[in-house]
Amino acid sequence: MSPRLGTLFGQFALMSLIAVGGANAVLPRIHGLAVGTEGWMTDREFADLFAIANAAPGPNVLIVSLIGFKVAGVTGALAATIGMCGPSSLLSYGVSRLWYRIRARPWVMLAKRSMAPVTVGLIIASGFVLARAADHSWLQVGLGLVTAGIVVGTKLNPLWMLGAAAALGLVGIG
Repeated sequence: MSPRLGTLFGQFALMSLIAVGGANAVLPRIHGLAVGTEGWMTDREFADLFAIANAAPGPNVLIVSLIGFKVAGVTGALAATIGMCGPSSLLSYGVSRLWYRIRARPWVMLAKRSMAPVTVGLIIASGFVLARAADHSWLQVGLGLVTAGIVVGTKLNPLWMLGAAAALGLVGIG
């Protein structure tokens, strides 16, 4: 196995064990690996791959496959995807067998309730990393903040914000 494939598989295998909420929960770490530590791509390329992964139908783990493909072709995509999905799937299988026997214990219920804020925090950190990677001017930062405020502060469907961003991009704003 080449060093790149070993790094892809090993790093994603480790991340899979803390990716509560999916690949987006560890996006800051994925970004740090792909852009910072290994230098496999630029911030812009990372943001583009994230956009492609989220525009395509399927799970949010597609970002991992796209990064693996960029780094080492089809073999890299397979190594990264198996690394990200394999260990967590095996762990989930083992825990689910145990969970059935201990599910009514008070400490188990507490642990279950405490996972929601952890997941929310990880997703917010992911959004911050993506915004930093994609926004390179004050106008883009401002548009991002206004969009986030509208999405959080209203019941407006986020797809309207996506449409508005596309329209602004077509006319050359942003």
